[in-house]
Amino acid sequence: MRNLLIRMMPARKFFNLFSCDMAIDLGTANTVVYVPGKGIVLNEPSVVAVKANTNHVLAAGKRAKEMLGKTPESIVASRPMRDGVIANFELTESMLRYFINEVHGNRRMIFKPRMVIGVPSGITQVERRAVEDASRQAGAQEVHIVSEPMAAAIGAGLPVHEPVGSMIVDIGGGTTEVAVITLKGIVFCKSIRIAGDELDQAIVSYVKRKYNLLIGERTAEIVKMTIGTVLSEGPVESMEVRGRDLVYGVPKTIRLTSVEVNESLLETISNIVDVVKVALENTPPELSSDLVEHGIILAGGGSLLRGLAGLLSQETGLPVKPAEEPLLCVVKGAGIMLENLDFFREALMK
Repeated sequence: MRNLLIRMMPARKFFNLFSCDMAIDLGTANTVVYVPGKGIVLNEPSVVAVKANTNHVLAAGKRAKEMLGKTPESIVASRPMRDGVIANFELTESMLRYFINEVHGNRRMIFKPRMVIGVPSGITQVERRAVEDASRQAGAQEVHIVSEPMAAAIGAGLPVHEPVGSMIVDIGGGTTEVAVITLKGIVFCKSIRIAGDELDQAIVSYVKRKYNLLIGERTAEIVKMTIGTVLSEGPVESMEVRGRDLVYGVPKTIRLTSVEVNESLLETISNIVDVVKVALENTPPELSSDLVEHGIILAGGGSLLRGLAGLLSQETGLPVKPAEEPLLCVVKGAGIMLENLDFFREALMK
C-alpha cells in the first residue's frame, strides 16, 4: 500500500516549502504534528500551563508536564484533553495555538493551514464541533476530521483501499478503539473510554488500597512503563515507588513488583479484551476469513504494554502484532490523507 500511495502523491515539493498544512493527532496523552514535506515536526504531551484565571500560556508540552502537581497558586498546569475529547475548550485552543506557533512561527499569519485532525470515532457532534472550533480559533483555515482507527490503519500500512478486511486496535491515553476496515470504510467500530489513563488510575487505586500510599498519575505511568505487564509469566521485576502515607501524612517509599502491577491491571485489560471480542463477533464472515490470515494490528501507546499482544492472541486465536511505530500511526495516517485529500475524502468523518 505504501508504494501505491507514494505513486499517488502529487509533485508538491515546491509548495511544501511554503505550506503550513498540518496533520494532527490531538491525543489525550500526546499531541503529534505532521507537516507535508517535513514529516513529524512536533511530538509533545497534551499538557498546558497558564497563568491562573487567564489563558496566557507559560509552557506547553514536556515543560508543562513537568509542572503537573507542582505549581503554585499563580500557575495552573492541566491536561485539556480527557477521554480523547476536549475537556477545556479555552485551554485546548491555547495549547493548539502554542504548538502551531512552535511549528510555523509567524508564517501562520500569512498562510493559514489546512488541518486533518484525528479524533475518536465515538465522539458526539458537540465534541466534534469543539475540535473544529478550537482548531479554527487557533488559526486553521480548513479543518478535516478523521476517525483515529481509520488514520491509524492507514498509518500502519494496512490495505484500507482494497476489498480485504483489516482490524486495528488503537489504545490511546483516553480511548480504546477497535475497527474493521475495508474499501476505505469502517464496517464495524467499537470505542470505549478506557485506555492508558485508566491503567494508570488502576495502579494508583491498587497502591492506595494495599499500602495506604497515595501516588500521583505521573508516578503510576512510570510504574506502568517500567514494570507493567499483562501476563503473569516471566521474571519478577520490582521498583521503588514514593508517595504520601495516608495514615501518618509523611513521605514513604515502598517496593512494588511486576506481579502486583499485573494484578492491578487485570480488570481494565479485561475490558479491552472484551471490546476486541465484540468487534470479532460483529465482523461479516468473508472479512473474518481475512482476519484469520492477516491478524490484528495494535496501535497507540497502550499497545506497548508488555504481554498485551500475546494475551489478545490467546483470547482470540488470531495473530496479533504491534504496528511499526505504534505511537505515530494516527498522525502518519492523517498526514497521508492530508497529502491525498481527494483520494481519501470519503474516509473523512461527515
